[in-house]
Amino acid sequence: MSATAVVAIIVAVMVVAALLAGLMMARRRRRLRRRFGREYDRLVDQRDSRLRAETELTQRERRVRRLHIRPLTDESRARYSVQWAGLQEQFVDRPADAVFASQVLVTAVMKERGYPTVDRDQVLADLSVNHLSTLEHYRAAEQISESGAAGSASTEDLRQAMIHYRALFLELLGERPNVPDPAAASGPVSDAKADQRPVECLDDLVSPDEPVAAAGKREPVAAADLTPEEADAAEAADADIPKQRMPRS
Repeated sequence: MSATAVVAIIVAVMVVAALLAGLMMARRRRRLRRRFGREYDRLVDQRDSRLRAETELTQRERRVRRLHIRPLTDESRARYSVQWAGLQEQFVDRPADAVFASQVLVTAVMKERGYPTVDRDQVLADLSVNHLSTLEHYRAAEQISESGAAGSASTEDLRQAMIHYRALFLELLGERPNVPDPAAASGPVSDAKADQRPVECLDDLVSPDEPVAAAGKREPVAAADLTPEEADAAEAADADIPKQRMPRS
């Protein structure tokens, strides 16, 4: 075989290898973009390189697979649910304390599920693999918590933090929070309108200095306008509406 033929074969092999590598990279890129969505774009902007961002996301997946993440037992889920209900009651009188306790409770749930909780950046990276839908909620909650610790968060900001912590909390418990992604709204998180979020995410989270309507209170309907069946249904529904306590002086 002539030297020219050998060179031609080598060049052909290199071209084929380059094409295969390009196809594999394109396939990996499509998969990562589908899985991580906005987190993919955020990381590309941060690293200023698609290759570095994709390498980091792949490493996140490998790391989480080694963590042996486990679901909660029924007993743990019930216990945590009771604790969260207590924090929602606490929020009415002591919003800042309730938000801090919510942060501690969410961290405890993550730890029991198998997530390391020491390094905040690593926590966010780990959560992005299996809890991407509530990752921005957690980021928003942590940001507001920092403002609250500095004394610069309003009561409404703290209420938003509770809602954001609750989104991740429910997902960690294995439930679907059904809360809009805060990153999809324009402006600061605290500027989002209450009526743009599902009512179930706002119940029991009434600010002591905010009207109950912010938590999804229904407009009263005259009893004379209701049929007997509708009146019975309204009475049963009203029995589940939490009552607002007066703020402490």
